[in-house]
Amino acid sequence: MAATPDAARPSPVYPTGQIPAGPILVPGRTCWRVAKADRMAVIIDAAAYFARIKEAILNARHTVMLIGWDFDTRIKLEPEDPMPGVPNELGDFLSWIVRVRPELTINVLKWDLAVLKMPFRGRTPLVLLDWMSSRRLRFRLDSAHPPGACHHQKIAIIDDALAFCGGIDMTTDRWDTPEHRDDDPRRVRPSGIAYGPFHDVTTAVDGEAARALGELARERWRRATGDALLPPPLTEAHWPEDLEPDFRDIPVAIARTDPMADDEDRQKTGKRGVREIEALYLAAIAAARRFIYLESQYFASQRIVAAIAARLSEPDGPEVVVVNPERTPGWVEEEAMGSARSLLVQRTREADPHGRFRILAPVTEGGQGIYVHAKVLVVDDRFLRVGSSNINNRSLGLDTECDLAIDCPPGEHEEDSENCRAIRSVRTQLMAEHLGVAVEEVERTEEGTGSLVATVDRLIRPAGRSLRPLEPERLSEAEVALVDERLLDPDRPEPMAKIVMRGATVFGDVNRTTLRIAAGVAAGAAIGLGLAVWAGRKGLGKNFRGE
Repeated sequence: MAATPDAARPSPVYPTGQIPAGPILVPGRTCWRVAKADRMAVIIDAAAYFARIKEAILNARHTVMLIGWDFDTRIKLEPEDPMPGVPNELGDFLSWIVRVRPELTINVLKWDLAVLKMPFRGRTPLVLLDWMSSRRLRFRLDSAHPPGACHHQKIAIIDDALAFCGGIDMTTDRWDTPEHRDDDPRRVRPSGIAYGPFHDVTTAVDGEAARALGELARERWRRATGDALLPPPLTEAHWPEDLEPDFRDIPVAIARTDPMADDEDRQKTGKRGVREIEALYLAAIAAARRFIYLESQYFASQRIVAAIAARLSEPDGPEVVVVNPERTPGWVEEEAMGSARSLLVQRTREADPHGRFRILAPVTEGGQGIYVHAKVLVVDDRFLRVGSSNINNRSLGLDTECDLAIDCPPGEHEEDSENCRAIRSVRTQLMAEHLGVAVEEVERTEEGTGSLVATVDRLIRPAGRSLRPLEPERLSEAEVALVDERLLDPDRPEPMAKIVMRGATVFGDVNRTTLRIAAGVAAGAAIGLGLAVWAGRKGLGKNFRGE
């Protein structure tokens, strides 16, 4: 994504000289490691991502690793004007590329319970059976996580030279453009059924940062399958031709949530689990002086929201703008995440006597909600984080996650100021997309108001493409208890028996709502556990080798 010419000048609202210079990125605490990227780009929405990862795989020389929550082999990577002579559906494309490139090996790792969707996906099971007979296109299911957890990282690595990391899954209902048209004929499922507008973000990096992500992906593969993969030979990155880097020669932090990993400090105590992403969120929020801009699928983490609320209560604390979807799909998800958002938004507003908090949802020109799946955090135009982790409890301690972050405290080097201006360019492009205005209008309004919140308030339109304020819903006592006890959104592995006992203690007198919710939790847990056991017995985990 190219920086606009206006982005080359210092921010008139948040002068670089006023931004705190202290580091947010601390290896071993707020991140796993910091590795230099020769180039880094932020890719907005899946239309751009799918086309660029297709180009990257076409240029691969040795290995491709695809690590994800879900993959659907039927999706079209380029819904219109695909490359002539090259298959356009993901499954056919990967099968074809290893046939015509005998030196190439592709490894695909997918969350084990996501495989339950496959029987309903047409040719997908047949494609995977074909992959099972291949030694160079290997498909595995990842069951190396605690009960109730999921593998949620979204990483693609090409030759350890180019890597993508962010929030975009290579599956259905993801492809869309920044225009988010109401009736885009290209936005259809493989079945031909249309789906709604969808907003997401990922990143591309090369250099040492890509090699580090390759190391992380191979460790994930080893733990899931028992196979230790060798790194590929050193190869020059084939950076996508039309992808303009936003940053050059920049240190990039890799932060993880991994409930089963060991780091050196935890090995001494005997405890397992890495919560770098949680520490990173808290450090970035604490460092904010001017503003926090946040895009997330949810607003449901008690610890993160409490940290935001504490900053809002300060007389000179930062402004906070949160972009969420209007609603989450499905009853259970809405009961867990929607209820949490309602309660936490209410508490955040109570802690905001100065009126510096806004939570909003984007809508199309016709007023249709745009589903926000992006996971982006910008602080003071000095810090940028893009990854797979949401603002919910499980992303901080239960699921496996991977985020990338850059921090450019200014005042030390000239290039740091340039990187801060590039972060500002990314943020204003995101805001312009949601508000339905030009980037230049966002920048002019910021210059005039001197405030992120005032800019949003002034540019919101009552009709058409814009942002809409979100209002919390009233919750029952049972729903409040569910949120406070994290029964539907745990932040750490916990035996099911302990969860049930906590639920019984919390609720005491059972009412109709509690029975309905408890029944849903119990049924979901039983089904999930049973299917996980079934998958293991059927050999869909470590024995699903494709060799």
